[in-house]
Amino acid sequence: MARSTARKRALNTLYEADEKGQDILSLLAERIAHPGAQTPLPDYAITIVRAVAKYLVTLDRALADHSKGWNIKRMAVVDRNILRIAAWEILGNDEVPDKVAIDEALGQAKTLSDDESLSFIHGVLSALCADKDQYDLEAEAAERARIAAEKAAAEKEAAEQAAAEQAKADQEKAEQAETGQTETGQANAERTSAGSEPVDVPGPVPVAATDNVPGIDTDTDTDTDTDTDTTVPPLASA
Repeated sequence: MARSTARKRALNTLYEADEKGQDILSLLAERIAHPGAQTPLPDYAITIVRAVAKYLVTLDRALADHSKGWNIKRMAVVDRNILRIAAWEILGNDEVPDKVAIDEALGQAKTLSDDESLSFIHGVLSALCADKDQYDLEAEAAERARIAAEKAAAEKEAAEQAAAEQAKADQEKAEQAETGQTETGQANAERTSAGSEPVDVPGPVPVAATDNVPGIDTDTDTDTDTDTDTTVPPLASA
């Protein structure tokens, strides 16, 4: 399949990922697995998309450096992805002459962009070709990978240290609890041998079932009858 067609398919994938805000490589994996009604992605289209994803930071910086104050995010979605493809071919693919990369980008822009974008794309890529030696895609990608690896290692070390400290704190707490139980057991043994009752952990004081219960008389004298004096007075003498 012609590389021109592969570039169009790569542009479709990059445009879709950019428009959706989706990770480029995750969308590429979907398109490879499920091309839908279209034919499978050409190998060169896959190469382009993977390269743009890998070197995106450097490509965008290079384009911003030569866009005369235009931030890459302010560009139209289709324009910046046309530029990204051409920028990678200029900076990272020695098999494609710079002029061919520019012409292919302009061909896509003629179909998908307006005249103003066409002129803009031509100017940015021409300026980039003149300064291409300033950019080393592989070196910058390796440096970013190193920084990411160091960050991941530091985060892992911090997480492991926090886990170790928590485990130590839990162990100390368990040992303190065990020590307290042992001391109580020893004290009880000593009191038992001395004839004293073992020390027990005081529980809640039970409340008598009839205490302060309305309707129940707590008087221990259940005899409600009062004794009266029944002595018969002496009879008067005659």
